[in-house]
Amino acid sequence: MQTRKAEYEALRKPAQVFPIWRRLCFALPLVACAFLLPSNPFFVRPGVNPLVDRVLQCSIRNLHSDLSFLDGAVPISTDEFLVRRDRLARALTSSNVDAFVVEPGYTFQYYGNVSQTDWEPWEPEERPFLMVVLPQTSPSGEITAKTAFLAPHFEESRARMLGIPSQEDELDIVIWEEHWNPFQTLLKSHLFDQNRAAAPRLMIDEEMRDFITRGLESVGFETMGLTPDVELVRQVKSPAEVELLRAVNTGTVIAVRAMRPCLVPGLTENEVMNILDASLISLGFGLFFDIVLFDENAALPHGGAITGGKKLTHETMILIDVGAHYLGYSSDICRSFFIDPPTRSSGPVWNGILQIVGLATPTDDTERGLTAHDKQRHAEKLKVWSIVFDAQTAAEEAFRPNRTAASIDIAARSVIEDAGYGAGFTHRVGHGIGIKAHESPYLNKWNHQVLLYPGMVFTNEPGIYLEGNFGVRHEDIYLVTATGDAELLTGQRARGPYEP
Repeated sequence: MQTRKAEYEALRKPAQVFPIWRRLCFALPLVACAFLLPSNPFFVRPGVNPLVDRVLQCSIRNLHSDLSFLDGAVPISTDEFLVRRDRLARALTSSNVDAFVVEPGYTFQYYGNVSQTDWEPWEPEERPFLMVVLPQTSPSGEITAKTAFLAPHFEESRARMLGIPSQEDELDIVIWEEHWNPFQTLLKSHLFDQNRAAAPRLMIDEEMRDFITRGLESVGFETMGLTPDVELVRQVKSPAEVELLRAVNTGTVIAVRAMRPCLVPGLTENEVMNILDASLISLGFGLFFDIVLFDENAALPHGGAITGGKKLTHETMILIDVGAHYLGYSSDICRSFFIDPPTRSSGPVWNGILQIVGLATPTDDTERGLTAHDKQRHAEKLKVWSIVFDAQTAAEEAFRPNRTAASIDIAARSVIEDAGYGAGFTHRVGHGIGIKAHESPYLNKWNHQVLLYPGMVFTNEPGIYLEGNFGVRHEDIYLVTATGDAELLTGQRARGPYEP
């Protein structure tokens, strides 16, 4: 969703979510268990919560019944990386800039094909390793990209092993020794005309660390931030990118949907999170973030400092905001829902087993012992669920070329305000998504400057949060199309509070 997930990826873990390595410790054994345990629904591992095992087996069995959503996803081709740089070169020319400079990170991955999940081979450190993209114009007037790199001399060979696509026979690398000034070395290199009167103008990527920007300025480079033309290169997705976003986001939604009928009372937020993590890993997805919140914990969009231990009941409004990575692209979806109604049984464990295998009998409100207050609260949850859904529909209908980013937020916000819950919609309605879960443009009600173009992909995630009570958010992914109607990239929207 928003704030905490907008931080740099290595730091954007919600308070209740364990670090990735700890989540893997929970999830990987669960995956192995789900595939190796007998299918007998009454088999239980000694010392393990039987419901967790049953829910996991049920979830993964449902999920793997149809994996066709992965069929259209293939890795980005080498040629596409070169095309991206040529588009960037044309944008740099229109922006009157001599070169674009970026260090390892998401943007480096976008233009250079250094896998984000394999960042460790070149993690940003105190020694600058930079990609430099310069526009060059042929005698015929065609503008293409000249790509070079600045690297420590002792790392030159390793840089050549990264598999970065190049139009040249080998990478053009400007080397610098440890006792040299790397920024002065770049300025004096063959990449820049030494006889020019004006200082070279460099466009600095938004992920660039401050000490590198200051270092470039200190030796005579003029630096500037991104222009709209340059941002547009990454904002408009190619057909291959759209299919990757469709696969990872549809798969993430299906994982939640496959798990829901398996959930039973007594599970904690953390147990549900671990089960969902294991389900995503079973698809070959990389873990990213997984926020599971019950009732009042979901009244803060990303939860509070202490969440994870609240137990699930039949009346719980569950909010799951989850994202994963697949072939370098991100998912970011949210569902709010209830588990199946309670059933007649002789005990909670037996009830859970019967529910999973489909043999339980539903109860009515009298048998459930619901008070008038309970019924009133449940009715408001259903009401709010529908209002948020209508707000998402309004935003969906507003996703059209040449509309402003602000107009999408306003469309959803108007529905919620008209229903009397305006104060409960505390964040923007969405953001761009691609290799990074949060990318520009950002859909907030003041962003009147940015227009939507065909090929842009956005989250659509209105919500209502009633502190101390519950929260509801629906999040799907949409592609802006040239024909006007936005295309859903999450397979299917929620159908109801019991059908996420």
